This record gives sequence, C-alpha cells and structure tokens, in this order.
Amino acid sequence: MSAWARHFRNHYCLDADLVSLKPDGMTSAEYLLELKFPSASVKPGPSIRSGDFAEILIADYLEFLRNYYVPRTRYDRKIIGNESSKGSDIIGFKQLNNEPRTDDELIIYEVKAKLSENSKSNVLQLAITDSSKDEIRLAESLNGIKQRLFDQGDDTGFDIVSRFQRTPDKPYKRSYGAAAVITKTSFCPETLSESDSNSHVAPGALELIVITGEQLMPLVHALYERAANEA
Repeated sequence: MSAWARHFRNHYCLDADLVSLKPDGMTSAEYLLELKFPSASVKPGPSIRSGDFAEILIADYLEFLRNYYVPRTRYDRKIIGNESSKGSDIIGFKQLNNEPRTDDELIIYEVKAKLSENSKSNVLQLAITDSSKDEIRLAESLNGIKQRLFDQGDDTGFDIVSRFQRTPDKPYKRSYGAAAVITKTSFCPETLSESDSNSHVAPGALELIVITGEQLMPLVHALYERAANEA
C-alpha cells in the first residue's frame, strides 16, 4: 500500500517538489490534502477522487500490462483539486522506432467510475457514449500533454507525442477504449451486457473493460490518506 500510495501521490506532486511547493508553515500532508488532492468530504471531491483513482488504475493497466507509453500529465498542475482535468482521460502510445511507421499505435480511453454500493446505473454505457467525444478532443489533448512534457523537460516523451500529431502525412493505428470501475455490489452482468457501441465513432476499434472490487471507496480514501501522511 505504501508503494501504491507513493505512486499515486506522485501523479499530483513529485516528492522532490513538495518542499519547494508547499507554503511555509504547512506540512506536506496538509498541502496535499488541502490544496492538491480532491476533498474526502466536500462535494464533488469524493466523486473526483473516485474518477482520478479509476483513471490512474486504467493508465497503469495500459502501461504495465499492455506496454503503452502513457504520459502522466493530468493532475500535477490542476488549479482546483475538486475539479476534473479537461481533455481525454487517458492516451497511450506505441512507437516501434524513431521513424514513424503506419503500425505505430495510439489508444484513447474513456474511464467512468461508480464506487458507491448497489448502484444500478450502466457505467460502461456512459463510458462508451463519451468515448466518441475523444475523436474531437484528441488534437487538444495531445497539445496539452505535449506542453506539460515540455515543462517537465521530458524530451523523449515530447518527441513521441509530436509523432502522433502528424496524422495526414504520417498515418498510424488509432483505437479506443471504454472502461467502467465499479463496486462488487454494483456489478450486474445483465445490465453491462445491454451496453451498445453501434453509435460509437469507431465500433470496430473499441475495446471494453470492467474492473470491480469490494469496498472500493474506502480503499480510495485510505490510499489518499496514506499518500498524504507518508509524504
């Protein structure tokens, strides 16, 4: 849990930057809980926490199990902790070598979370529906990622993202994903099976994933608390 909390915390603020960024007289935990992390109690903080948790979970899945390069640029420069970041939820890249190839890959994931117990809503359908919007948000999202990588001095990541901005003259594979992260008590195969992707912008290039677990919201709060208190 400590390693997971550290990984989670560094999406919002690198440990090396904490001392410089937090106001004088404020502890690292206070800075993270009051200024960086979504609130545990003040709305819409809890829902933002669950959404950020789900996005980071899917980003880790794509990076560590699917071998995509997934820039982590959505959270560390948020002005208001209790607001969601704009743009596509997750974008992953695969570039096989330094020269652009038609089999380079870009995947765009829309992630929805519903971590309350006994929810009956079809969260997967919401993710599928909103995934179609990623087609028009892609250029802005790539530009936002690229600007943040430039700020971080990440030349390698900057060059990778730049390659995928060259669609007309250097085409590549593009696919989509819709993910639902829900509690065990909200997991209903019958409801999920009713999800319809026919109206999606690219139904043949859309993958679906559902992640479920016990007591997810207590886990999320515990993760945030540990991330703050162990900083």
